[in-house]
Amino acid sequence: MISELIRNNRSCRRFHQQVPIDVDTLKSLVELARQSASAANLQPLRYLLACSPEANRDIFDCLAWAAYLKDWPGPEEGEKPAAYIVMLGDTNQTNRFDCDVGIAAQSILLGAREAGLAGCMLGAIRRKRLRKCLQIADHLEILLVIAIGKPKERVVIDTVGEDGDIRYWRDENGVHHVPKRALSDIIVDIRC
Repeated sequence: MISELIRNNRSCRRFHQQVPIDVDTLKSLVELARQSASAANLQPLRYLLACSPEANRDIFDCLAWAAYLKDWPGPEEGEKPAAYIVMLGDTNQTNRFDCDVGIAAQSILLGAREAGLAGCMLGAIRRKRLRKCLQIADHLEILLVIAIGKPKERVVIDTVGEDGDIRYWRDENGVHHVPKRALSDIIVDIRC
């Protein structure tokens, strides 16, 4: 069921690094993105796939992880992603990727979850450094990096408390908690 898949698709930031993700798996995830909707059907997104230790190290060093977890610099060795998908926008086609990138990223993450994997969309990227490390052409805008791997953490959804705090947090057992607003708080009007 799609509802169960969406509920289970949480941002994962700790992985079983030793469990490899092969290039065919990454291609199958991008195939889901390719088949997804695209504004004006321009299909301007491009993808760089990485699953080698060298490329993964270069990409990892260009990312910032979990801004709300102030005392956590990111996954430790052994918990890092086994693969990455770098989402790029071809500026030779358009300079507007906002709709497409969200649709494609969600398709990739849902496909990963269905395959027993997990992922995390990262937008806090040292773009100049990543462009240089991966030799990304100038006409390709770096939009997002999606980390992919076998999940090593448990993520649960909580209801936002009375204080309205939406910051995610980890409890003493390492369970990652994600507060979500109630449905009644996000529907502003019903006209049926």
